[in-house]
Amino acid sequence: MNHQPVEGFSKKTKNDKVDWLVNTYLSGNQEFKNILTQYWNDDKDLQKLHDEFSENTISNFYMPYGIAPNFLIDGKLLALPMAVEESSVVAAASKAAKFWLDKGGFKTTIINTEKLGHTHFILNVEPHKLLHFFNFKLKKKLLESTEAITANMRNRGGGILDIKLIDKTAELKNYFQLKASFNTVDSMGANFINSCLEQFGKTLKEEVANDVDFSQEEKDSLQIVMNILSNFTPDCIVRAEVSCKIVDLKDDSGISNEEFAWKFKQAVTIAEIEPYRATTHNKGIMNGVDAVVIATGNDFRATEACAHAYASKDGKYSSLTHCTTDNGIFRFWIDLPISVGVVGGLTNLHPLVKFSMALLGKPSAQELMSILAVSGLAQNFGALRSLVTTGIQKGHMKMHLFNILNQMGATEDEKQHFVTYFKDKTVSHHEVIAELNRLRTE
Repeated sequence: MNHQPVEGFSKKTKNDKVDWLVNTYLSGNQEFKNILTQYWNDDKDLQKLHDEFSENTISNFYMPYGIAPNFLIDGKLLALPMAVEESSVVAAASKAAKFWLDKGGFKTTIINTEKLGHTHFILNVEPHKLLHFFNFKLKKKLLESTEAITANMRNRGGGILDIKLIDKTAELKNYFQLKASFNTVDSMGANFINSCLEQFGKTLKEEVANDVDFSQEEKDSLQIVMNILSNFTPDCIVRAEVSCKIVDLKDDSGISNEEFAWKFKQAVTIAEIEPYRATTHNKGIMNGVDAVVIATGNDFRATEACAHAYASKDGKYSSLTHCTTDNGIFRFWIDLPISVGVVGGLTNLHPLVKFSMALLGKPSAQELMSILAVSGLAQNFGALRSLVTTGIQKGHMKMHLFNILNQMGATEDEKQHFVTYFKDKTVSHHEVIAELNRLRTE
């Protein structure tokens, strides 16, 4: 079927957008229209709020919003909100939280909170000449030109921390950067950083044009390519860790504490040296991190990009978590680069985000960094604990059981039967279908 481009789609009403989609791509099937409209909120003001979060909104895409209780973090007992669709994520986090509850819980340290952005530009000039210009003239002008933009942030204790000239000409002809570091306090700070960087670009252009030390040819060669923050924040780091005596690990899987500690450390070391394993290992960490990031209205795409870039910072993709078992002490930790905010964005708009923030005690950005690192560490601990003992499928498939049963249209009585049936068995899709067929045949 050949479809024609649509004109003015964004200007159509929501109903008209839905009708056009259904009629154009779905043969006018009203079942699909019903699917979309059944997720519209009856509260028209709330629905309008959701519609305005994004462009061309036609419905709401729901995700389960769960709670992982019993997280003892730096002496505070918290229940973590988690928005995630994957089976077993909340259960694994909750189980890990309970495991460490009587062992001192999770400890965190904010290592740094520096965020970065760059003005990328092309200039045909000798690097040493540009460096002299930057050090003795430009840097001061850059700071002066952004004073109005940074005033409020400076009053809150943040602002521009430093500006450096970076010579990248060895990698791209005539390519330089103004690399700026920022403290954005409790906001994620994307708009603030980008506004500062765009002013840097304007000031750079003006100062080069007006400086007598540059030739006309050099002035004409200046091109501001772009001004943009970086989602890679290797100096915005939080550490979360757990530790206890190996004799106190008390794993209930049937293996000794010493064997559990040894196998656990081996699993982490394998993720440190083997990128194929590290990718899945870190994905599991981000299961926990992203779930809380989404629930608190932050940017999970930026969080993911930063974490995986950091995992590759030494030239080879590696584990974000680490483990030691020295002198009879089991220690497990994560250094997580993460940039989040607790003001601005959705934090004051989305009702469930407001609930999440209230549930967490209205944390500062640094406190939220700690909570997110803990959620990732807990998720990783839970996954590795299963992997080195009972295997990942036993717990994961039990959580997946209801997805399979719902796909098969199982009744509540049938679901209860399967809870008992798989109490001491590992769930498999084949076994569920076979047992369901047997039940229904009888």
